[in-house]
Amino acid sequence: MDETHPSPRSLTIYDVARHAGVSIASVSRVLNGRNSPRPETRERVLRAVAELGFVPDGAARALSSRLKEVVGVVFRRPVDEFSVSDEGENLLFVDVINRGVEIAARRQSFSVLIASVDVFDTHPDARIDSVAGKSDGLILHDPLLSAEGIGRVAKRTPIVTLAGSVTPNSVNVRVDNEHGIRELVRHLIAEHGYRSLAYLGAHENSPDSVARGEAFAAAIERAGAEGISGPEWRGNYMADGGARVIRNLFARNGSLPRAIVCANDQTALGVLYALAERGVRVPEDVAVTGFDDIPVARHMRPQLTTVRQPIQKLGATAFDVLFSLINGERPPGTEIVLPTELIVRGSCGCPAETAVPWD
Repeated sequence: MDETHPSPRSLTIYDVARHAGVSIASVSRVLNGRNSPRPETRERVLRAVAELGFVPDGAARALSSRLKEVVGVVFRRPVDEFSVSDEGENLLFVDVINRGVEIAARRQSFSVLIASVDVFDTHPDARIDSVAGKSDGLILHDPLLSAEGIGRVAKRTPIVTLAGSVTPNSVNVRVDNEHGIRELVRHLIAEHGYRSLAYLGAHENSPDSVARGEAFAAAIERAGAEGISGPEWRGNYMADGGARVIRNLFARNGSLPRAIVCANDQTALGVLYALAERGVRVPEDVAVTGFDDIPVARHMRPQLTTVRQPIQKLGATAFDVLFSLINGERPPGTEIVLPTELIVRGSCGCPAETAVPWD
């Protein structure tokens, strides 16, 4: 038997998908007559079926009919006693990621089921299990499950994590936090001469915040500068969390560092607001930076120096990896790291960008 044409008995819909150069979802739609696949796709699948001599048995038909063409996305909703109600709904970063997932999923005729759990929910397993039961695969933001929990769910549902931890049973997609923070701190010290810098982080169990904090500490140590961090310099990824840290600093008569490196842009917005309340000038008195480069960062005065990450691409990449796992393909590795880019603007002391018009 030709190695490229296995015995019809051993053929699966995965073989048909590979031979036709289409996804398993497309094969499923053709075999089951669902969702009106494009004529050219239908022709390729039927030609592959004929060329391979594929005869779907009961197991193959059951497999194809079980494909829901749905991926589940679960994220943490940051609501705590410090958040005002309208800001609690302003999930800029998460929204853009989920938009990337949705756009990539639409290309494969998949739907997206989105669910959330509270940021302080330490037992989200039941919620995640519910979403998993309705999906062909899961995308989990942040550390929603332990490695053991991921292993349990992954026995029946492929999993991709976003800004999570590497496990043997999932693929993690993140950005290069270390490079981004290293370049930012180098710029603040080498280009501006700042010697006292603080890191204003987020939730203590957030892998992104932890990674950025560790990269900050390492860069500060290499430069021989003064680095400030700790529980009193911990926000919540929201503007009100950043403002709260600064107000508490003034309340205890603490001294301001020369530069404040924030875990994300929304935190930096709150810092800028709280500093303005006290008449502290940015960047003349204190430099402030962010991470993400959300659209509003370039419209502020001063414009925000930040680390740009490809937010929408994170979501699209997570779906593409998950889709390959659903198709039975070998994962590209346990972790995929996307690049970051330092964006210098006025809030660190650099010249402001040319004014950006409102669309």
